[in-house]
Amino acid sequence: MSEPTTAPPLAGAIDVHSHFITDRLRAAMRQAGVTEPDGMPAIPDWDPVSALSHMDTVGIRTAMLSVSSPGVGFGDPAATRDLAGSVNEEGAELVRAHPGRFGLLASLPLPDIPASLAEAEYALDQLGADGIALQTHYQGHYLGDPLYEPLMALLDARRAVVCLHPTSPQCWKDTSLGYPRPMLEFPFDTTRAVAHLILSGTLRRHPRISFIVPHAGAALPVLADRIAVFALMRAEGPPADVLKELATLHFDLAGFALPRALPALLQLTDAQHLLYGSDYPFTPDWAVEGLARTLAGGLDPTAQEAMLRHNALRLFPRLRDGVSRL
Repeated sequence: MSEPTTAPPLAGAIDVHSHFITDRLRAAMRQAGVTEPDGMPAIPDWDPVSALSHMDTVGIRTAMLSVSSPGVGFGDPAATRDLAGSVNEEGAELVRAHPGRFGLLASLPLPDIPASLAEAEYALDQLGADGIALQTHYQGHYLGDPLYEPLMALLDARRAVVCLHPTSPQCWKDTSLGYPRPMLEFPFDTTRAVAHLILSGTLRRHPRISFIVPHAGAALPVLADRIAVFALMRAEGPPADVLKELATLHFDLAGFALPRALPALLQLTDAQHLLYGSDYPFTPDWAVEGLARTLAGGLDPTAQEAMLRHNALRLFPRLRDGVSRL
């Protein structure tokens, strides 16, 4: 008698928070001395065969690939430009080789704005990238800084999808208390960056960018009212409608969305703005599967379908056909 099979906890999910690590990126990290990225124990292994096997186990139809923190910049601007182009080319090749299974969120060589404008245009127009991945800050310049205004204008004109990802703040040695930065620093860095995007007026000036905020909104659901009140107290410029602007954002549920984060997030937004995220391979396959099984019962069936598939299909319409845009 054959052993009974266990059904995948998710069915046909689109994973908007999934990472890939090319051999060249791994070599660049090691050369820069980044063997424990953001205080994590090691650079995780990644290859497309293992990733696809893991996706099948969990029930993930498509993984939107991006480079996680610390990104592609390790000090030398020319090397950063070269590495960004390399990971984007390799990501596009993975999309072509596995139609419908992978998507690409391109990396940019920030804070080099001219090079990033050129790479964004090339990635979106020539490589068929599905969107752009941006870190919360680059060398201490947080998203919302006027430095990024030319890039935001380009992404707005393209109606681009932008997936945000936290990274270690420059002061992490003073604030992390020796713990891995994803534990505390990442949620606060995400919150800091999104607050700055709102308070700087960036979201109002560029409403056609679809921003995806990771990790169930980080600390935003808890701090939103506090940020909103302080926004009204600011003397310069028109006050930001913080709660209204937060409700326009999209939020992935990577990490520990239940039992507490998701109910808090749903006080800030609705199920039409939720997306699935695994954070693989920085979250290992066994943990992704356990979190997926917990998440599988966290929403009513209509909201669950929206979170797993339908909301992502609105953001990434080419996935309806399961083919590359090239």
